[in-house]
Amino acid sequence: MKKMILSTAAALGLLATTSLGAYADNHALKDSIAQDYGYLEKLFVHFHKNPELSFRETETSKRLAEELEGLGFDVTTGVGKTGVVAMMKNGEGPTLLIRADMDGLPVPEKSGLPYASTKRQVNMHGVEMPVMHACGHDMHMTGLIGTARQLVAMKDKWQGTLLLVGQPAEEVIGGAKAMIEDGLYERFPRPDYAVALHVAAQAPAGMIIYKPGIMYSSSDSVHITVHGVGTHGASPHLGKDPIVIGAQIVNALQTLVAREISPLSPGVVTVGTFHAGTKNNIISDKAELTLTVRSNDEEVRHKLLQGIKRIAENTGRVAGLPEDKLPTVELSVESTPTTMNDVALTARLDNTLRDHFPKGVVARYEQKNMGAEDFAYFSQVDPAVPGFYFVVGGTPQAAFDAEKAGGPAVAGHHSPLFKIAPEPSIKAGVEAMTVITLDLLGK
Repeated sequence: MKKMILSTAAALGLLATTSLGAYADNHALKDSIAQDYGYLEKLFVHFHKNPELSFRETETSKRLAEELEGLGFDVTTGVGKTGVVAMMKNGEGPTLLIRADMDGLPVPEKSGLPYASTKRQVNMHGVEMPVMHACGHDMHMTGLIGTARQLVAMKDKWQGTLLLVGQPAEEVIGGAKAMIEDGLYERFPRPDYAVALHVAAQAPAGMIIYKPGIMYSSSDSVHITVHGVGTHGASPHLGKDPIVIGAQIVNALQTLVAREISPLSPGVVTVGTFHAGTKNNIISDKAELTLTVRSNDEEVRHKLLQGIKRIAENTGRVAGLPEDKLPTVELSVESTPTTMNDVALTARLDNTLRDHFPKGVVARYEQKNMGAEDFAYFSQVDPAVPGFYFVVGGTPQAAFDAEKAGGPAVAGHHSPLFKIAPEPSIKAGVEAMTVITLDLLGK
């Protein structure tokens, strides 16, 4: 710990000797980040080689806490199980929350990187799994530390309170909610703004991408239990077959999006698992289905969830099940509302980022799927906190050009082949987040 703090202090000394000037001096900030990249690269490799699963990020949170404590932040660990909160008050002014998620995924890494993960870990259900940073959270943590190092070195350029959050369990959509429920906004200053980033393998490295309004869809995990009456497979008339009832539910659920939601409003109802039975000649007494449900606004979300319950229960009634045996529908903890960028805050930061970066670096985000993100819990609380979420490109343009020419495809997130180019993405992320902070907390 002492050795780490000394190395951090030495690096800060290097940062302090650079001519930072005003934050609008783009070259000075870029040069400062470039000089610090050697330190950040080692951090990135460490995080990538040592991923941990959701709510199991004990060593990861320890390292993140040590780095931020070494910079002079007041650090609290164990918030929302394994979450980290680092606070620095630098005079009077607004409070800004900057969040980085920490967890890896149960994926065996096949990226071919020299620092590829070979880790295995027991998950929160007691099952040992391979672990990989297959979604870029290693870059997010490195970027958070890199931003903190820049801001500590230029404390004369901003005033207010920084609240840096290392969030657990984003991949199971539970960590942000756990931190809020553990009193994040009661135990620490309630932020005036909340900001986060995500690296994107499907965007050119170094790009900064966002838009006002919807950034990510809502996500709800639903569990349907179909209760039947078991019997011999040769005597189906003596039972109630939950597999047949379940199959009818699966088919009927497709009408929710096709016939009950406006074709101009996105929605997804996917049945991901269907488990029932133990033998071919036995009609089981239970079938279990799990679903993922996605939407882009709360009205559609509510309609889909209510529709699932209505269809499941009434399909049971059609099959002749008694009222106490109707299918049950439950929401799991993996649930989050839409992630929305505050319109006024986005307009303000759009001006700042476009003024700072060269033309062509900042682009408008175009939603191409219905991925979800639980950052929403930090901003869509009551009362709401203005939130801003942006994407940083992570793949060199040359890789996209090679793919277009018939070369290897650029792997997507959650793939065992996932990888990003750390240097351009970390540098761009740190630069953008530093510029954002100096706007929101600038003197």
